[in-house]
Amino acid sequence: MDQKYTKRTFLLEIIGITLGLIFLIPFYFVLINSVKSFSEILIDAAALPQEILFSNYAKVWEIIKFPKAFWNSLIITVFSNIGIVVLSSMAAWKMVRTPGRFSKILFVVIVSAMVIPFQTVMIPLMKLGGSLGMINSLPGIIMMYFGFGVPLSLFLYHGFVKTVPLEIEEAARIDGCSQFGVFWRIVFPLLKPITVTVIILNTLWIWNDYLLPLLVLQDADLRTIPLATSTFFAQYTKQWDMGLAALVLGIAPIIIFFLFLQRHIIKGIAAGSVK
Repeated sequence: MDQKYTKRTFLLEIIGITLGLIFLIPFYFVLINSVKSFSEILIDAAALPQEILFSNYAKVWEIIKFPKAFWNSLIITVFSNIGIVVLSSMAAWKMVRTPGRFSKILFVVIVSAMVIPFQTVMIPLMKLGGSLGMINSLPGIIMMYFGFGVPLSLFLYHGFVKTVPLEIEEAARIDGCSQFGVFWRIVFPLLKPITVTVIILNTLWIWNDYLLPLLVLQDADLRTIPLATSTFFAQYTKQWDMGLAALVLGIAPIIIFFLFLQRHIIKGIAAGSVK
């Protein structure tokens, strides 16, 4: 039966469009001011540019060595995601398939880490990382992201694994498939919706993270995009024209990535938390 288009529906649409436009206002300011001169930004940040200066992007590209910063961010994000997906998916599957007190306690302990603020473990983490040689190292920060990313990912995988029929795994074992074979050949392909969700959520977090790279990556050649962008905002000088252009360059790849895969987020979270 077709639903009638009522005044209430029209009102809800107007409210939704209005809220959407409000949330887009920051993007408007970032985009238009990224092609203005510094003086023009100070005069009127909300006005359209009198002259579009795409040269801001060219200058930023050279100043912050954007290809190098982009490559560092990409390496950290990709390998952190790989490790988080492998560790959390295997751990969640094992916990679900071996129910018991130990599995429940272990699950609660790991998931409880989500409520611990990063600032409370920041100093001990740096001391431990320094003693293990993880400071000023891309592999070191990737290992740290493993620890911070596993709790939420494990929680999502744990709920989703329960929806996988146990009979499929039993049939694979009867056919001679090993335990690892059952997981990688049978179970893991069925976890695709939640895997995409985990990758999207962790990518948005890791790509835009500032505090952990600031503490760990001290070498200028290891700077990520957020760290490189911050060089335009010092204590006494703020180069808004350069900084906003760098911000656009930094967020463009992640926005494209998010828009390309966003339809999987609601599907994956709903399946992992409700079912």
